[in-house]
Amino acid sequence: MEANLGQFKLILGSSSIARRKILADMGYEFTLSADIDEKSIRKEKPEELVMALAEAKADAIVSKLRITQVQQEAQPTVLIAADTAKAIVQRIPGDDNTEEAESTLLITCDQVVVYEDAVREKPSHVEEAREYIRGYSKGHAATVSSVLVTNLKTGFRKGDVDRVEIYFHEIPEEVIEKLIEEGMVLKVAGALIIEHPLVLPYVKEVVGTTDSVMGLPKTLTEKLLKEALGAK
Repeated sequence: MEANLGQFKLILGSSSIARRKILADMGYEFTLSADIDEKSIRKEKPEELVMALAEAKADAIVSKLRITQVQQEAQPTVLIAADTAKAIVQRIPGDDNTEEAESTLLITCDQVVVYEDAVREKPSHVEEAREYIRGYSKGHAATVSSVLVTNLKTGFRKGDVDRVEIYFHEIPEEVIEKLIEEGMVLKVAGALIIEHPLVLPYVKEVVGTTDSVMGLPKTLTEKLLKEALGAK
């Protein structure tokens, strides 16, 4: 029986403001930390890097979970771990399908920005963030986001990546300085926040979905959830 994802209330346990905007109707149950050294995981291609990081987060969280205890809950559970290395347990309204009712799903994500073939993660300092944003002015960048779903009951695991191309008008220097002063750009991959009111007027074109740029491609996530719930 195919899961009805419309009945799912997604909850994100993360300090990511962008993901909270995507999943605004969330409520928290508890948090876990993946506790991984992201800088120790290096891959040549951005698609390989974000998937490797999502895999590492999933493995770290699975090792901490008392899966049998979680599965004794009356309703199925979803864990969502974002690139902030946080995870939560979320209860999902069940149906009469016993297999689905016992499913526990772990979702891990990561994201990098690609600019002129170079991979950009979170800026390490203010000047790097300033340099990143200046580069986008009258230029082009891409976000590469991974989503990995693990069914902790069946062992099924599948992930994929979503890439979005973003083109910019010229970004005034005073706008860049305001973004730096505010500080939020220091907390996101590539110092890139296209939904920010200061940035939005200078976004020329987005080839892909904004939710993917914000860190959680909804269509891909729903597809992987369905496949994980249907796996035996």
